[in-house]
Amino acid sequence: MNYKYTVEERFLKYVQVDTTSDPNSTSFPSTMKQKDLGKILVSELLELGLKDVEMDQWGYVFATIPSNSTKSNVPTICLCSHMDTAPDCVGTNVKPIVHRNWDGSPITLPDDTTQIITKERHSYLQEKIGDDIITASGLTLLGADDKAGVAIIMDFAHYMVNHPEVIHGDIRILFTPDEEVGRGVEELDMEKLKADYGYTMDSGELGAIEDESFSADAMTFHITGVSAHPGYAKGKMVHAAKIASAFICSLPTDSWSPETTTDREGFIHPTNISGGLEEASVSFIIRDHVTSKLKEYEERLESIMQDTIAKFPGATYTSEVKEQYRNMKEIIKDVPFVTDYAIEAMERAGITPKPTIIRGGTDGSRLSFMGLPCPNIFTGEMAIHSKHEYVSVQDMQKGVDTLVELLQIWEQRTV
Repeated sequence: MNYKYTVEERFLKYVQVDTTSDPNSTSFPSTMKQKDLGKILVSELLELGLKDVEMDQWGYVFATIPSNSTKSNVPTICLCSHMDTAPDCVGTNVKPIVHRNWDGSPITLPDDTTQIITKERHSYLQEKIGDDIITASGLTLLGADDKAGVAIIMDFAHYMVNHPEVIHGDIRILFTPDEEVGRGVEELDMEKLKADYGYTMDSGELGAIEDESFSADAMTFHITGVSAHPGYAKGKMVHAAKIASAFICSLPTDSWSPETTTDREGFIHPTNISGGLEEASVSFIIRDHVTSKLKEYEERLESIMQDTIAKFPGATYTSEVKEQYRNMKEIIKDVPFVTDYAIEAMERAGITPKPTIIRGGTDGSRLSFMGLPCPNIFTGEMAIHSKHEYVSVQDMQKGVDTLVELLQIWEQRTV
């Protein structure tokens, strides 16, 4: 496209706003600082002249690019990215660095010179020599997950406003909080959104298009031991934290975990262990692409706990399961054209599509089950949730190109 992109400058601005979400918070959004970015986006959307611009009480940012098509039945398409960054790595005082025309040599991050990004460790970088690569400075994550998506959608909006000759239907823009803690669309008003189909911009490699995710549950075990004075505990004390430790140690070490599985293999993953003598708890996330397997995994975990607790007479436990999200493919399989249009858009933009699966979930996983079939499109975000996180400026620009083509396809396919 013959266009002066704004995606880089937008991205550099957005990542410097701390929007880390908090998995232990009971508020929504989980951290109010996420609204700091929301306010900036609202201001910029208003400056672009978009309609229906607002940030609601929950921190969702909405806007509309009105249809300029003569057709009255073009579906309304939602473009969505999340504003928060993962609590897994520090997101405060992010200092982005642009490595222009990167020559393939190791990138030593200046604020912690032990952090060195190499194409040997990050294989995708082999394809990015000559690109402008953005990293953080070594002390924080970058925030490309998902501020690359936010910047792409904002630059796309800028393009559409300045190119009225591009014909399209109504476009709804949605920026969400708390995706990283699994609550991204928990308070979303679908009636306010009023969209027919959607796309999240939250995938990685150039050309990636994902319409299949994990299904996910959370499972927590609460253990009750028997308290006694440690000086007089023989034959009386049953230590809850030790039971929790024994439980964890009973899990397989060569399978059924994130570090031992790939592709379509599911896993269970302990995310928190806490407590002391009398009370302890162990929390897990349960993941598989086949939803029915979650129940199998949960029953297997229950069996391991029963075997463990039997070794500690007097101790008891309870367990609880909470549904998190489901495989979007269960919905999108009935509307395959939603994915097909994204693939065609990439081809029109000169990109080789890479259909793949998500070993995780996005807002699109839950949105699909809320009535908005919602595949996931690339942004260039890589090495996410880490100090090695990086993004190619050219990948983000290709994301803008893809959206421009995609929204035209939706209008052209409407009869």
